[in-house]
Amino acid sequence: MKLDDIRKLHQKKYRQALGHFLVEGEHLVLELEKAAARNPHWKKAELFVTSAYEHWPGPWPRHLISDRQMAHLADTKSPQGILAVVPLPPAANGVPEEIEKAVYLNEVQDPGNLGTILRTLAWFGGFRCLLSPGSVDPYNPKVVRASMGAIFHVPVETDVSLDTLASRYPRIACLDIGGDAITNPDFQAHDCYLFGNEARGVPSEALTQLSAQRFTIPGAAAVESLNLASAVNMAVYELNRGQTR
Repeated sequence: MKLDDIRKLHQKKYRQALGHFLVEGEHLVLELEKAAARNPHWKKAELFVTSAYEHWPGPWPRHLISDRQMAHLADTKSPQGILAVVPLPPAANGVPEEIEKAVYLNEVQDPGNLGTILRTLAWFGGFRCLLSPGSVDPYNPKVVRASMGAIFHVPVETDVSLDTLASRYPRIACLDIGGDAITNPDFQAHDCYLFGNEARGVPSEALTQLSAQRFTIPGAAAVESLNLASAVNMAVYELNRGQTR
């Protein structure tokens, strides 16, 4: 791929058109290498390095470029000197594993939130992430960095409409103020867990149509709401804790 095309991968429309995304920095490239050992798709990447990383080991073709060229390609202000151009994974097929649960994020906007959520899902395992239309692109460089490599390990579906969930998941839960506590045993008995936009949540009419059971994270209510990533982290931890009791 030409260097000018690689620079374009900072934008979603070009990631989609060219079918690739950027993985930048030593840690993420190492995580990509670990993922490639288990999934041959990730072996199709290409590495671009400055002289500091000229002898970097790994399964991919390497291209030596100047520090100036790296600064032009990288998304960070002070690039380390190593990045990979990675083909987008094939679309998740929508068929969950037998023990897999789904986390649905409605119009999540913050790249840091999505990256953190993916890290949590990868840590516990057994989850797929569904993103509604209008959500931040999971292959946005900021999301990829915030995920710390989790993007390689969590099945992600994009542009999943709320109104399609009922046909896929018979038991749907949502996090909402005023519901039962997530410590209630009923919280474990669902297939899909909905979380709303950072500012607006999930539309009430949609929850009614989906017959979603409402749950809440008990707290002192000194502030209006929890950060989205924090709410997902607590809910997923509780789901994992319930499975190990």
